Amino acid sequence: MNETRHVALLGCGYWGKNLARNLHELGALQLVCDPAESGRIAAAENAPGVATSSEFNDALESDDIKAVAIATPAETHFELVSAALKVGKDVFVEKPLALQASEGEQLKELAQERACILMVGHLLEYHPAVVRLHELIDAGELGNVNYIYSNRLNFGKVRTEENALWSFAPHDVAVILRLFGEMPVEVTCTGGSYLTPGLADVTVSTLLFQSGRRAHIFVSWLNPFKEQKLVVVGEQRMAVFNDVTAEDKLVLYDQRVDFQEAMPVLQDDGQQVIALSSD
Repeated sequence: MNETRHVALLGCGYWGKNLARNLHELGALQLVCDPAESGRIAAAENAPGVATSSEFNDALESDDIKAVAIATPAETHFELVSAALKVGKDVFVEKPLALQASEGEQLKELAQERACILMVGHLLEYHPAVVRLHELIDAGELGNVNYIYSNRLNFGKVRTEENALWSFAPHDVAVILRLFGEMPVEVTCTGGSYLTPGLADVTVSTLLFQSGRRAHIFVSWLNPFKEQKLVVVGEQRMAVFNDVTAEDKLVLYDQRVDFQEAMPVLQDDGQQVIALSSD
């Protein structure tokens, strides 16, 4: 066996096929497991020459497989991640880690007990715009940050196995927690189900933090246009990360509100596009 090909992919559907292609290009992929024939066909198309199986256990029981990447429906994550960690395999799992906080805690503890790597696919945290935005906030370029809001909207992809909150919002939650550097003390969420009974197509979440900061997250797959925008409002400046545009993804607005004789005065000194690292 090629020593670098020690990763198995569990699930090769809508997003899994991208993982298959990337892992194959890295020379790390040894096996793709998917009970659906369509998934195995996608594996052959995106990772030609890589072995496929209809059984997840073929990866979990193999001594040659040192790590697994999991891209199955969200409700299966807890069981599959648990099974992989218990046999000593490192795990990369697509978001969300689990559908219950208690399950997430169990997986974290299990990974620590088995000395295994457990990573969730919160890839937006590593986006150059998010990295640069974090640097700007830490450097005080925005002043004290008052609040953040994030919109993640699109016409589709409509899912029937998980709601829009689980499908879209984990990216925004992860980025907001990274930027604020603290955990919320209170979370509220409301939503509406219009396509599949009991499955929210639209949700609005509010996160309240000990520092007094707030964050608002609006997600929907029932929207006439695509929008992926995160806005950070500080006392001195404001920043907008627009992940839909090809260029000018991060813009800093030199806008603030001053008070003169107890009256609010709007100050607008223009805007600038922030250069991003291409690394």
